Amino acid sequence: MIQTVEKRDGRIVGYNEEKIKAAIRKAMLQTARGEDESLIQKIADRIGMNGNRQMTVEEIQDRVEFELMKSKRKDVAKRYIAYRDQRSIARQAKTRDIFLEIIEAKSNDITRENANMNTDSPAGMMMKFASETTKPFVDDYLLSSTVKNAVKNNYIHIHDKDYYPTKSLTCVQHPLDRILKNGFVAGHGESRPAKRIETASVIACISLETAQNEMHGGQAIPALDFYLAPFVRYSFIEEIKNLEQLVDKDLSHLYNAKFPDYLRKPLDNLSGDERLLQHAINKTVGRVHQSMEAFIHNMNTIHSRGGNQVVFSSVNYGTDTSAEGRCVIREMLNSTYEGVGNGATAIFPIQIWKKKRGVSYLPDDPNYDLYCLACKVTARRFFPNFLNLDATFNQDKDWKENDPERYLHEVATMGCRTRVFENRFGEKTSVGRGNLSFTTINIVRLALEVMKIENKEERIQAFFEKLDKVLDITALQLDERFQYQKSAYAKQFPLVMSVLWNHSNQLQPNDTIEKVINQGTLGIGFIGLAETLIALLGKHHGESEEAQELGLKIVSHMRDRVNEFCEIYQHNYSVLATPAEGLSGKFTKVDKKAFGVIPGITDKDYYTNSNHIPVYYNCSPRHKAKIEAPYHDLTRGGHIFYVEMDGDATHNEEAIMQIVDMMDQYNIGYGSVNHNRNHCPRCGYENADKNQDSCPKCGTKFETIQRITGYLVGTTDRWNSGKLAELHDRVVHE
Repeated sequence: MIQTVEKRDGRIVGYNEEKIKAAIRKAMLQTARGEDESLIQKIADRIGMNGNRQMTVEEIQDRVEFELMKSKRKDVAKRYIAYRDQRSIARQAKTRDIFLEIIEAKSNDITRENANMNTDSPAGMMMKFASETTKPFVDDYLLSSTVKNAVKNNYIHIHDKDYYPTKSLTCVQHPLDRILKNGFVAGHGESRPAKRIETASVIACISLETAQNEMHGGQAIPALDFYLAPFVRYSFIEEIKNLEQLVDKDLSHLYNAKFPDYLRKPLDNLSGDERLLQHAINKTVGRVHQSMEAFIHNMNTIHSRGGNQVVFSSVNYGTDTSAEGRCVIREMLNSTYEGVGNGATAIFPIQIWKKKRGVSYLPDDPNYDLYCLACKVTARRFFPNFLNLDATFNQDKDWKENDPERYLHEVATMGCRTRVFENRFGEKTSVGRGNLSFTTINIVRLALEVMKIENKEERIQAFFEKLDKVLDITALQLDERFQYQKSAYAKQFPLVMSVLWNHSNQLQPNDTIEKVINQGTLGIGFIGLAETLIALLGKHHGESEEAQELGLKIVSHMRDRVNEFCEIYQHNYSVLATPAEGLSGKFTKVDKKAFGVIPGITDKDYYTNSNHIPVYYNCSPRHKAKIEAPYHDLTRGGHIFYVEMDGDATHNEEAIMQIVDMMDQYNIGYGSVNHNRNHCPRCGYENADKNQDSCPKCGTKFETIQRITGYLVGTTDRWNSGKLAELHDRVVHE
């Protein structure tokens, strides 16, 4: 007697004879003689009673064929066999079609899911083959039925689902000092401690690249200036020692010479120690500049993940006021301004200026001159973005101005916007921590389902009831993934789980990572607040005070529920203002099919990113800042504010400063500025003319730099349809 059935994907489920009866009935309905209920039941009884305790689906279907062929209904047997063949072909055809699109390098939403990945290359194709075949495995083996149904019904999206089986974590802020001081082992190679700025720069690159291959998200350095500063001094001392050999004189008294800054100056009219000192400074600045230039070049050319994408890297800097730290900052900015190759804008690393009153923002601050330079560089090169350490939620009571390791108490961000700072299970810091995984809720779907309720209060109440149910499922799903991730062994992540992750040095290779990963965060994201508000109230938060009030109520409710989940599951849950790239059109496409085209909601190919005002809505930068600012305190898993500028921003750093001033005024946590920048890859000519697609000097097609979410892309050829539609709708904020 059959009790259990092994499905095609390997799952074991209970035997259900109704499925056999339904399949026979469907075949009978395709014949002229129609149904025969008694024969259906007779065959089902024979198979159920005479079968083994456990059988495969194929074995049961073979028995059905045999019984039908024995009966007088040979016509039904033929239909049943034909139906089995069609189902088999259909199952294979879906995979076949996806594979052919990848093989033929077609430009569609599958091959253009991530603009930072080149799926046209052999390595990119191979990774996409793996990705598309892994996702069904996750659905069938690793998701509980409740979660699987939520995904199937378009309520949630599990990010990086193809990496789910690997047990990898999302991202980490590299404690680079641990590697620079002690060296590290990566694969078969070994790196010794750094002794000069060039080596430190290269090791920083290797650290980011190596960890990228062990994780499924981005990599960041939380304090590039602090970490590299000691190696500026080491290199300076090396230059003094070179001079000792040249002049045949002991100059050890200059090794620790004090001077306010590393600035290149002519040697004319200088003599004695003063001339030697300035010569060493000039040589050191040149070396630091070349090292920062090499760092940027490497981050735009070194490939990871099998060779199909450059490292998704970020660096934070701006608050080291030492002469050496300032030298690192200045030369990083100067190198960025110059560009890479033939003067092109560097796509990576994402650069982030840490803005802090008393340090790196006001005219009397020690790093104000570098802040001005940062704004000048942003006006031409889009980076750095600006992280507001003065925002109330970005401050730490343990930060002390004279603490040489004060960066440990400064928030740092990474990737499109990921923020990790608060910690219920250890030190409050960004360093040595990251996000474990995140999942996004389609709040628009919930609003669409209650949209027809005429009474506004009842409609909104019904929305919150649905939101609570989906929040519960999302928290459950993230915990289930955590329980799976924690079973990984430290040896599976040789760099991340030996050096980078806080307290990972306590792990042995065969220890699981359970003891340390709860330092990370689990992100609950959301998309389409604007469309949600239109569905519930008829207007979005940029155009209605009532909508803004409801929007804040929705995200505050999510924050409160997330705090509850922290206690229930004992994890660092956080609310994330999702950076929707591949997801931007996925939710919309399904909802449009289910609910039709609804003006302001499903009439586009994308939903608005997280809590942003819609890209098509005309408003001033100040209005945008005023509306979006309150959401930053509520979305501590990550957020971003951006302004779309018009015209050529190259010589308009004052406009950049005004945006940063608004961030300061409205308590905005993190922001950036978008503008148009055309670059000729052949002759290096640049302009900001939106109406030109070719270089006026040599006729070569322009590369146009655009910000897709929080990072830049040098071409829109790899953008998916949702993001292309959004780009087309973007308007200038003026």
